[in-house]
Amino acid sequence: MMPRIKLTDSLSLSNIVYGMWRLGDDADTSPAHIQAKIESCLAQGITSMDQADIYGGYEAEEILGKALKGTGLRDQIEIITKCDIVAPVGRHSGARVKYYDTGREHITQSVDDSLRLMGIEQIDLLLIHRPDPMMDHHETGRALDDLVASGKVGNIGVSNFRPWDSELLQSAMKTPIATNQIEISVLEHSPFTNGDIAWLQQRGIAPMAWSPLAGGTLFQAESKVLHDAMADIAARFDVDVGTLAVAWLLAHPARIIPVMGTNNLDRIATLGRAAEIAIDRQTWFEIYTAALGREVA
Repeated sequence: MMPRIKLTDSLSLSNIVYGMWRLGDDADTSPAHIQAKIESCLAQGITSMDQADIYGGYEAEEILGKALKGTGLRDQIEIITKCDIVAPVGRHSGARVKYYDTGREHITQSVDDSLRLMGIEQIDLLLIHRPDPMMDHHETGRALDDLVASGKVGNIGVSNFRPWDSELLQSAMKTPIATNQIEISVLEHSPFTNGDIAWLQQRGIAPMAWSPLAGGTLFQAESKVLHDAMADIAARFDVDVGTLAVAWLLAHPARIIPVMGTNNLDRIATLGRAAEIAIDRQTWFEIYTAALGREVA
């Protein structure tokens, strides 16, 4: 059974989340095909779906919405989405430059657009996608609190924030920040030592991990030494390297929630396998040592 991670009193997520950032890249974006992906996830206990307004050039949310329409799938899943990146594509094609906007008007409009495009009444978890160097934390905090009070958003989190970014925003909010979605993988393991994960652990905040397979770099020639070392370990568990890499994250006591993105139905059907593997401390450090390329000090 897929473990669940409690983020707040009102929200828990499946310990593995299905990431939809490539949803619009698939050759088949028909409702039936998207439904098949969701149903494959649900069969494994993966109930949490990760979106963002910008995914697919601002089209991925609508693709999901068309798949949910007329089905009972919405009631079986948690929907995560993000806002604040304005890129000169899609509905923001008139922008002169890519930028971040954490102003009240933009956040509120983004939420309304996301609700409309996905055909839902509430976003279970809204993340501020990137730290905004021009953020007025009082304005942003009030806007997020008001969205929760309105019922349009159930919970608030952040993405790619450093501890001080989170502290700044939280200082102006009543709603607790429920998670921080950051890049964590065997190739991007700095959060284990740079204070990001320690800060979250201290506060009991479970991090979400984007790109847990390093965007596929783990399987490329530049990572051959690490891949080969992990392949030897994976063989002991009778799994592939990708599954082992995710299990390595799941074994950490910080309650890491990997976000897995793939359009391949066969691969989707195996995502839950990582939650079935028990990695002990020595095995964890075997993988960490291979990732470091040296023995720990």
